[in-house]
Amino acid sequence: MTAEIDDVRAAALRERLGTRSIVLIGMMGAGKSSVGKRLARRLAMRFADADTEIEEAAGMSIPEIFAHHGEPAFRDGEKRVIARLLENGPMVLATGGGAFTSAQTREAIAASGISVWLKADLDLLLRRVRRRDDRPLLRTDDPAATLARLIDERYPIYADAAITVTSRDVPQEVMVDEVIDALDRHLGGGETGADA
Repeated sequence: MTAEIDDVRAAALRERLGTRSIVLIGMMGAGKSSVGKRLARRLAMRFADADTEIEEAAGMSIPEIFAHHGEPAFRDGEKRVIARLLENGPMVLATGGGAFTSAQTREAIAASGISVWLKADLDLLLRRVRRRDDRPLLRTDDPAATLARLIDERYPIYADAAITVTSRDVPQEVMVDEVIDALDRHLGGGETGADA
């Protein structure tokens, strides 16, 4: 796709989005931050990572928040940060894996954004999350079993997202193309593309 055509398509998508944000949801390791940064660049939109914003607001890392204050305090802060970010849209917003499980956050996203679930299978998520040791929920004796349980709990909730795109091991730009195609279809642009 030429840059000129890409710019025209990006401008048309931004116009149809209006003041709404594109909100990426999904499990840890699904690619929300890496796809989100590239998507924001392609659409000439701001990018925000909710986890990074939470760490800046708290003055500590997410593992430290979990260790010192517990998951409920983290989830409460997460709701407030996401609500604040959505009030300052439009943007591409990558959320933490548990954010969409909050009914309050789902309502805020539905009111101010379009939710895009990056759906990944267990094997892919395990390969990706093993590269980092900063996942507080996976600091268990059996991270694979914990991740499988989280998938069982969260996927039925994630299914409420406006758009679902399958995350897999392909170049990130391919994932961005598929998200853009799915957004285009969702917003009535009529573009055809990869199956979302």
